[in-house]
Amino acid sequence: MITEQQVLDVIKSIDYKPMTYQELEQQLEIQAASDFKELVKILNELEHTGVIVQNKSHRYGLPEHMDLVRGRIQAHAKGFAFLIPEEKEHGDVYINANDMGTAMNGDIVFVKVTSRSTTGGRMEGEVVRVITRKNTRIVGVFQGLDTYGFIIPDDKRINRDIFVPKESFGGAVEGEKVVAEIVSYPEGRAAAEGRIVEVLGHKDDPGVDILSVIRKHQLPESFPDEIMDEAQAAPDSITDAEIVEQGRRDLRDKNIVTIDGEDAKDLDDAVNVERLENGHYRLGVHIADVGYYVKEGSKLDIEAYNRGCSVYLVDRVIPMLPHRLSNGICSLHPQVDRLTLSCEMEFDEHMKVVKHEIFTSVIKTKERMTYTNVRKILEDEDPELLERYAPLVEDFKLMRELAMQLREMRARRGAVDFDFDEAKIILDEKGRPVDIVKRERSVAEQIIEEFMLAANETVAEHFSTLQVPFLYRIHENPDQEKLQNFLAFASNFGHVIKGTGDHIHPRALQQLLQDIKGEKEETVISTMMLRSMKQAKYSADSSGHFGLAADYYSHFTSPIRRYPDLVIHRVIREVIENGGKLKPKRQDYLNSRMADIAQQSSERERVAVDAERDTDQLKKAEYMLDKVGEEFEGIISSVTSFGMFIELDNTVEGLIRLGMLTDDYYHFDDKQMILLGERTSKIYRIGDAITVRVARVNMEDHTIDFELKDMPKSNRPERADRGARPPRGDSDRRGGRGGDRGKNKAASKAAKFGKAAKAAKATKAPSTSVAPTTDTGSKKPGRRKRKSSAAASGQTTAVNVPTTQPRNPDSTTAVNTGEGKPKKAKGISTNAPKSSGKDNSRNFNFGSGKGGYNSPVESSKKRKGSPAPRRKKIEGPVFDPEAGNIQTSSAKVDTGKTGGEVKKSRPRKRKPKSTEQKPE
Repeated sequence: MITEQQVLDVIKSIDYKPMTYQELEQQLEIQAASDFKELVKILNELEHTGVIVQNKSHRYGLPEHMDLVRGRIQAHAKGFAFLIPEEKEHGDVYINANDMGTAMNGDIVFVKVTSRSTTGGRMEGEVVRVITRKNTRIVGVFQGLDTYGFIIPDDKRINRDIFVPKESFGGAVEGEKVVAEIVSYPEGRAAAEGRIVEVLGHKDDPGVDILSVIRKHQLPESFPDEIMDEAQAAPDSITDAEIVEQGRRDLRDKNIVTIDGEDAKDLDDAVNVERLENGHYRLGVHIADVGYYVKEGSKLDIEAYNRGCSVYLVDRVIPMLPHRLSNGICSLHPQVDRLTLSCEMEFDEHMKVVKHEIFTSVIKTKERMTYTNVRKILEDEDPELLERYAPLVEDFKLMRELAMQLREMRARRGAVDFDFDEAKIILDEKGRPVDIVKRERSVAEQIIEEFMLAANETVAEHFSTLQVPFLYRIHENPDQEKLQNFLAFASNFGHVIKGTGDHIHPRALQQLLQDIKGEKEETVISTMMLRSMKQAKYSADSSGHFGLAADYYSHFTSPIRRYPDLVIHRVIREVIENGGKLKPKRQDYLNSRMADIAQQSSERERVAVDAERDTDQLKKAEYMLDKVGEEFEGIISSVTSFGMFIELDNTVEGLIRLGMLTDDYYHFDDKQMILLGERTSKIYRIGDAITVRVARVNMEDHTIDFELKDMPKSNRPERADRGARPPRGDSDRRGGRGGDRGKNKAASKAAKFGKAAKAAKATKAPSTSVAPTTDTGSKKPGRRKRKSSAAASGQTTAVNVPTTQPRNPDSTTAVNTGEGKPKKAKGISTNAPKSSGKDNSRNFNFGSGKGGYNSPVESSKKRKGSPAPRRKKIEGPVFDPEAGNIQTSSAKVDTGKTGGEVKKSRPRKRKPKSTEQKPE
């Protein structure tokens, strides 16, 4: 029987050239019909997963040999996107909205690079194939008409509304938040079509906002019954027989405590510290042995793998494991026996680990301490707490002593410690925000932080030395270009950092943070330094952690809420039970799995972070709703070409748009990250303290607009201000897409459809004329500048129904309604040019598929005929005058003697560079 490996060996061979399946059949010398069927099956599977591709001549080859780049689409609300390549060394590829094909944000795709900058660094490309769809369901607000409806997605990166036919409403009514399953994906003018599968409730109902975020990120709300049944089988307590049978070390007589927040329920780490006779410290970090209860390959394990981690939203926690485990037998509750994995470390006077031991254990914690109480004992010396916890007070003092020395050692080593504020949002019983307070990072938090860091480093180094399959937490060196830009930025403030653009030790960055402590530029430089760094992630290989200046680092201390910790717990216990090594077969299996687990865990972590950020942002916006007009002190946290972001003392962030700076014209200097006044030379830079007034809050975008307290009002209408957001009642966040979708607007649109129907029927009269458009010959193929001479002259009303004239696909049919001054028949058009005669390539209508955003590759040179980008305006499907109803696809009009016979056809697509979306 033919195997997948045999096929890949042929395709990956050095002398291979693209072959058809018949040629591969001969190459593999296949004789049996069953082998031929298997070959076709293998080729289809390999093509489906993106391992190989088939070109337009139906020959198979490797993507990298066909100049294709595989990666993930990162879309922007304005329609364009970037490809984030899977190959680390390959740069990001800009994709114009015209070249997206059917791809949406998050999809895994193949992209063909079509142009490069003169230096070869920046690239543009087009999507040639979607490999994996990320968006199968969309969450948004439903807006319905009589015969069809739309869903306005919550995710702004999905920049076109979802069309919903009436039979797919699923009982949804106007203004409700819904979940829709995508039936067909957007292509050309055809928008994505969806079917409503769940109605969450009205968008203004309590709790629907958080529920929408949960559905948007496809987070699971509950566990399936079979998972719960498996969790219920876990015991409530452990027995002495278990302890003896497993040979666990008994630590139940030690002063071991947990230190967590007041509202924490999953207590998975406990600590103790002792002073040894030689003057050294012995630190014990004891972590719940979750792997003992969650067996590899079990349903619980598969569910935990899929979730990746627990997600901590504003008003709830979505756990990785059922509460039966996370809050029960796996939680280190006080005064009860619990199974643990322990890491004991002996530190000398230089805080160097001179001895360590990792072993299975059983503990019984003495107390369940909170950060607040430990702080009050150590800093406030609260008499009541000193008396209550008298047997442990000396232990806490010893913990502080060790933790501060560990902290100093890390600083000497060069670990970069960013001290940014975090917020806690206080909600009432109805889920409404009533206060926002800063999370305190007191000595108690620092104690646990330092102890966990020490254990994670020790465990990572130990198992790296053993060379067993493991998961590491890595933080790669900063990108060279970003680091050079940061060095240039810091030099503007007179700070010189030791090192070169391609190699800077984190110690130099930490020294800079110490030098600017308390200075005016502290916030700006810290922020820009953080932005120059890469994100930490999981890996099967240990390449070090730049931010911690550590050669080895892992996540060992939270197996209840992080899947990588659970995985390495199993490896640790298996190595311990097998005398310090793994069996060869087991080693090979784990080696084959670790890279996939690392990637899955990193991806799920990003989803969790995005969901947590979304809920924080929406609750912060809701908190500021009743504070419009109030004044606050804040600092400039970011400066951009369209304005500056201001962060208030309570961590709420809002935007002052460039158009709201009315005292001068301001220019953005991207090197120094400042706004500079043209006439006054006034400068706004990151870190400046200013007084702002809350101008408006947009609960659809969850954004806040500020204005400067002393800024003079513009003489122009507010909507004419440069960069100013239009009032909510005029149009919504999508640049005019949603403002015409309310009930009144929908009724008005329906009426216009009726008028348009009469106008379309009137095309049978001799007054019908064809207004051809002209192709201005833009430099980039496919970006046509459309201009209707008839529309420009104002003689006819353009009804945007594509004509059947093959030589000019951009033609439109002009209709004279016979009612005096011609009127534009709205509601029919999918790409009708405006009467001004201006370039309409940026007018987005239903299913147009046009993006029109200038590529950053040519950001310094504005493309000819490319006006400022704006979002699509959806007018609705095409009206079929013959059938007398609304059609979801385009229609073609025969403009011959019959006077406009309507023929159904496929929606017209923009002519691509090649006739097929397949590699050459």
